[in-house]
Amino acid sequence: MKTIKNILLLAVVVITAAAFTLKSDAGYKVGDKIEDFKLKNIDGDFLSLSDYDDAKGFIIIFTCNTCPYSVANEDRIIALNDKYEDEGYPVIAINPNNPAAVPDDSFEKMKVRAEEKGFNFPYLLDEGQKVYPKFGATKTPHVFIVTKNDMKVKYIGAIDNSSRNPDAVTEKYVENAVDALLAGKTVQKTETRAIGCSIKV
Repeated sequence: MKTIKNILLLAVVVITAAAFTLKSDAGYKVGDKIEDFKLKNIDGDFLSLSDYDDAKGFIIIFTCNTCPYSVANEDRIIALNDKYEDEGYPVIAINPNNPAAVPDDSFEKMKVRAEEKGFNFPYLLDEGQKVYPKFGATKTPHVFIVTKNDMKVKYIGAIDNSSRNPDAVTEKYVENAVDALLAGKTVQKTETRAIGCSIKV
């Protein structure tokens, strides 16, 4: 009986270790080189990172119409593009949700939301949900900062340290990271926990 218990315990340990290993291997990590993608923008055109000849990097944000956390961050995302697009770090927003699971995240509804809020950045649909798994995005919103020259990830996580209330922000993770990159410095905080809604498949 003791032997059986020990075998069962060992099996649990092995399975748990495998689960954590699989989780840690899922998606890009800081320092990884990303693959470019080609996704449909709300204007009907397809867009790739290679289209940005003058960019120094990108603030890639997985977001959507329906998640309360994403909605709470829309003005902040607009402000990020206002501040950094001309500096060479445009926002690229990607909706990773399956419209069949969430009809209000359909391509047509994306166009409506962008018009309502005055989005000043591309808003792309991850049709077929092929891009977000490569990044390892799990939430909306979920941010990945990438440098253009080497296409490497420099930051992964949240926009700042207040997921819902902009008035409670005391640390601006994305701004700090981009400011460091623009100054030719090392990003001090490369990862934070993305807080938001799970991506709908």
